[in-house]
This record gives sequence, structure tokens and C-alpha cells, in this order.
Amino acid sequence: MVLTLCSSVLATPETQSSSINGDSLKYVTAQQIRYMAPDSSLKLLKESHDGFMQCGDTASAVNVLFVAANVEGNLANYKDAYDHLWRGLLLADKAGLDREKALLYIEIGRHYSFFKRRNKALEYFKISLNINKELVAAGKMDPSGLVSSYFAMTSTYRELDEFAMARTFLDSSMVFMNPITQPTYKAYLTFELACIQTAEGEYEEALKSFELIRHWFEASDPSYLVLFYTYLSDALVGLNRLGEAEKRYKQALDIAREYHMHIDFTPLIHQKLSNLYLLRGDYAGAYQELKLMKELDERFFDSRSENNRSLLEIEDAFRQEKKAQMELIRQQKLEQLEHEEDVWFLQRVILLVSITSIVMVGFLYFSYIRAKFRADKQMLKRQQEMELQKANEVLEIKNKELAASALKLIEKDEDLSLLKSKIQHVDGGGNVDVRELKQVLRSISISNDRNWEEFETRFVAVNESFYHRLQEKFPKLTQRDLKLCALIKLNFSSKEMAKLLGISVESAHTSRYRLRKKLDLTREQNLTEFIANI
Repeated sequence: MVLTLCSSVLATPETQSSSINGDSLKYVTAQQIRYMAPDSSLKLLKESHDGFMQCGDTASAVNVLFVAANVEGNLANYKDAYDHLWRGLLLADKAGLDREKALLYIEIGRHYSFFKRRNKALEYFKISLNINKELVAAGKMDPSGLVSSYFAMTSTYRELDEFAMARTFLDSSMVFMNPITQPTYKAYLTFELACIQTAEGEYEEALKSFELIRHWFEASDPSYLVLFYTYLSDALVGLNRLGEAEKRYKQALDIAREYHMHIDFTPLIHQKLSNLYLLRGDYAGAYQELKLMKELDERFFDSRSENNRSLLEIEDAFRQEKKAQMELIRQQKLEQLEHEEDVWFLQRVILLVSITSIVMVGFLYFSYIRAKFRADKQMLKRQQEMELQKANEVLEIKNKELAASALKLIEKDEDLSLLKSKIQHVDGGGNVDVRELKQVLRSISISNDRNWEEFETRFVAVNESFYHRLQEKFPKLTQRDLKLCALIKLNFSSKEMAKLLGISVESAHTSRYRLRKKLDLTREQNLTEFIANI
């Protein structure tokens, strides 16, 4: 079925030449007599093919092979049909004839489908569809060119009784079909719809669809009536119109013999007639038709048939040629590699040595940089530690000096206090001026406050960061608390604190206790150690 459609799509030799030469005339004549005298038609096609090849007209030569495959296929000579298709594919591939390649792949897929080799058939249909899609994407073909691939899938899925898939691709065909440039497809697509409707039990709808296209097939493609009447009869059987169905089945057989077309389809027609006779109770007629069906089926499709045995293990010329080309390229590449093997080996050795040297130098340099970095880091760390240690030692020395100075102030204050006490007990009857004594006493008290201020100034100068951290951690400490912390940091005893602050020893103890609470220290924590670590 697709053979008839696609052969009309390929360009004819006449359209490729400005004038009809002898080879083109042979081609035209072969087309005209293909139904009445298929053997003579094949002979003319071979002669025209040879002529086109001699003059370098590859496209016409491919078209001739396509038509020859169509003729052989309708005669059920599948082996010869396959040979023509693969030869045509090889020529089309070399010449870069993508459209012709797509159509040839369709026909090869259809031949596989005749033998129910579903996956192989669909594989070639997809190759064809991909080629056509690339042509459409490149602007070299109208999207309607996709219909040929979709139509082939529709027919194949329908013949495999996968009707849902058949309807899907039928819809795709309808979408892309151009009714103006592709009027032929409308009839064939309607035929597919009618066949699907019959298979799904929609017999009345199927008969309506068949009637829409009957006159077109009778006028334009009478050989196709072999298929048309067969599937029309199926719908009639579904409606139990057995007499009409028998008439149409036999009519299909007559047309197949008259036009030498779709001979391979006749076993199925005899099987359908056998089923019809069984419905009538005509067992003798059913047996006779079944016997004819088996004989024809063995001749056309049995693997033991001389005509078909090689098809089941097909090694097509196209793939063989491609394989030979790849083998030649591989052999040339191998010889080139063998010739250059020594050079390549030397280059690899040099490259390997160079890479190894670079890696080793890089590793050594990296190790040197890392070792230097570690040494510099350790040296810097030691310098920082030494500077910190030196600063701590200086701070400790200054604090010791400060403590010593504070102790001297305490001793001085004690002496002054003793002097003050003695003066206060001096009797007023002596030679001492009482006013001068009072003035001396006031100066002693003022000197005591100034001593503390001087001490605090020096302490803050030496321990500035200590005061800053203390106030930052404990912002609620009073000035008296800060004085007490300073004296504790210098390891002053409570007695020494009392003398320096001018308070009693008991008050000094109380002040230390309150300070611990403000610092939120537990009983286990030592106040002196805590302040020393601030």
C-alpha cells in the first residue's frame, strides 16, 4: 500500500530532464505496462536504470529501483524487492539524496512488517521520520513531507492490531497533510480510518467512510481495490451481510489476478472467505478456502520457501557497504598508527618525563614554600611570645616598684600619724604655737590624699589595659571597688590596704567580701588569682 503512495512522491525521470531521452521513455513505458506485463516492465526498468547510471543521473536511477521494488513486492518476490531497495539506499546515501533515503527506509520498514517483524519495521520508520524532520528544520522540505512517515506507521500499527497507536499516527497524518499538494493522501488516510473503525466494531461508520472514497479508488487506483474490497467485506460481515461480503472478497481476488498486484494479500482473503463459509455452515467451502490460504501463505511467507529463506537473515547491501567503508578506514588508520608508532612512543616518553619533572619541581617548590612559611610562622610566634613575655616582665617590675612605693607611702603615713598623735597630746602650756601645730596637722591629712592620687595615677598608667578590661567586664564597680582591685592585683594584704585607704582592717575584709559578690565569685574561686588573670 505505501509502495503505491511513495512511488508517486519521488520525482520521475521526466521531471529531472529538459527532454525525454531513451532511458526516460523506457521508464515511462515500464510504468504503463507494469500491471499487464510485470516481467516486461521489470526488464525495461533495468535497462533505464543502467542508462541513468551511465549518464550520472543518480536520482533517476534511485527512482527506477524504487519502482522496480514496488513491482516485485506486489508479485510477492520479496527477495528481489529487498535487493532493489538496498541498492537504491546505497546510491541515495552516496549522492546525499535525503528525501529519497527517507522514502526508501519507509519501504524497507514495510517489507519487514509483512513478516510481522514489528520492531525492525518501526526502527526504519523512525529513521525515515528523523530524516524528514531534519529536512523540515533546515527549510528544505515542507512539513507536509512528514505525512509519508506517519502514514507508514499508521498502516503498520493497524495491521499489527495496535489500533490506539494507529489512530495516533493517523491524527498526525491528518494534521500535516496538505489537501492541495497531497490530494492522494486524503483517500488513503480515509481508507485507514475505515479499516480501524471496522476492527473496532463501528461497522456502519466504516461503511460510510468506505463509500466516501470508493469512486476515487475505482477511477484513480483500481489495483488498490484488492485491499479496499477486502476490508469493506469485513465491515459487511460485521453487519451479517454475508452475501455482499462474499461477492466483494471474490472481486478482490479477481482484481489481484487481473493487475498482478497485492498477490501476497490473497492468502488473507482466502482465510476471510473460509471464516465466512464457517458462519454459513458451509464446511466444505471453508475447508477449500483454508487449504488455498495455507498453500499461498507457505509460498509467500514460510521461512522454508526459497523466495523468503534469505529474508529472515538479511544482510543488506547498504549496511555491508557501510561496514566495508568503515573497515577500510579502520585499516588505513591502523597502518598510519603503525607507521607513526615510534614517533608517538617517543613523544609520549618525552611528555611523560616532562610532566614528571614538572610535578617533581612543583612538589619541591611547594615543599620549600610550605617549610619557609612554617618557619616564618614559628619565628613570628616566638617573637610575639618574647614580646609578650617582655611586656609582662616590665609590667611586673613596674607593679613591684609601684607596690614598693605604696609601702613607703604607708610607712610615711604611719610616721606622720605617729607624729600627729604626739603633737595632739602636747600641752598648750609649752612653747609650741597651737595654730602652727593645727596647720601642720591639716597639711599631713592633705598629703595623705595626694599620696593616694599619685599612686592611683601611676597604677593606671602602668596597668591601663587592666582597668579597661575590669570596667568592661564589670561596669557596676565603684571607684572604691576599683581602688581595692588595684591593691589586690599588687598582692597587698588587708592590713596594708586598710592603712593605704585609711580604713580599719575589718572594713578592708568587709570590702573584699562585697567585692567578691559583685564579681560573682564562688567560694572555691580565689579573689587574688581571679583579679590577677584579668
